Amino acid sequence: MKFPSVKTLIASATLALAASQAGAFEQSRTAECIAPANPGGGWDFTCRSVGKVLADLGYISGNVQTVNMPGAGGGVAFAHTVSKRGDDSALIVAASTATTTRLAQGQFVGMDQEMVRWVGALGADYGVIAVSKDSPYQSLNDLVDALKEDPNSVKFGGGSAAGGWDHLKVLIAGRAAGIEKASLPKIKYLAFSGGAEAITQVVGGHIEAFTGDISEAQGFMESGDLRVLAVLSEERLPAPLDAIPTAREQNIDAVAPNWRGFYVPKDVSDEAYQWWVDTMDKVYTSDNWKEVMVQNGLMPFHKTGAEFDTFVKEQVQSIKEISTEIGLIK
Repeated sequence: MKFPSVKTLIASATLALAASQAGAFEQSRTAECIAPANPGGGWDFTCRSVGKVLADLGYISGNVQTVNMPGAGGGVAFAHTVSKRGDDSALIVAASTATTTRLAQGQFVGMDQEMVRWVGALGADYGVIAVSKDSPYQSLNDLVDALKEDPNSVKFGGGSAAGGWDHLKVLIAGRAAGIEKASLPKIKYLAFSGGAEAITQVVGGHIEAFTGDISEAQGFMESGDLRVLAVLSEERLPAPLDAIPTAREQNIDAVAPNWRGFYVPKDVSDEAYQWWVDTMDKVYTSDNWKEVMVQNGLMPFHKTGAEFDTFVKEQVQSIKEISTEIGLIK
């Protein structure tokens, strides 16, 4: 009986190992997370906090390096990913509702949401509409009724530019409540340098209402200076915020999460993409991430893979429609 040579055995073993690993993907080197803004903002927080959890739990070999790449509201990072990192499986890029807003409004010139792969969202800061403690408006419907009667009767303030996400929250709610298309552009919105400044104007009686995120409103709610008429979430938020009614409870089907999540380059392999999806699922359910969410005021919001891809594309379309209605884009 003739036995195979050592060389043949090694070759066979190598082929068997390769076959067993076909379709498998492991992140074998230090990964990189691009934060499309300067240090200190929401995208920077997303990269650094998720990167730390990935490393602490051993989901990734080495560390996750955060690279700040500001410019064009995320457009520089998006273009860099599309044009220079198209198949880099060790790259993730922080994104949020601000990303989909700019995509919807064509601010990433020559680029769209189909040019990357959307991995998932790991929490959200939900939108709110609020008034001062002395305001005559007791509910979101009271506010909407005033706008239906006279779109100029209520001045809103928020921390984004006109046409940005804070402005759009009011329009999303107004549209869902049946305010006429012709009246939506007439609703007054004043842009401030941040949510706190806008709230100060509301509390001081200079404008009637605030549109922003629940994290911005919490301190003013606790002091009793601000009354939140509605949170724009699918259901009530966890305690201690569970006393705030949703817009849906008031028969206004408006949901506006400022989600925190990631995309990866378009041409990464299906195996690499699925690895990122599965790994972000593990991050979201970990005790480490739950602690980060509580410490930073993030609310439960989790979509990954195909579900998240569909959500992003629907959000882009919805924002595009309302931006067209109010004349921001043609």
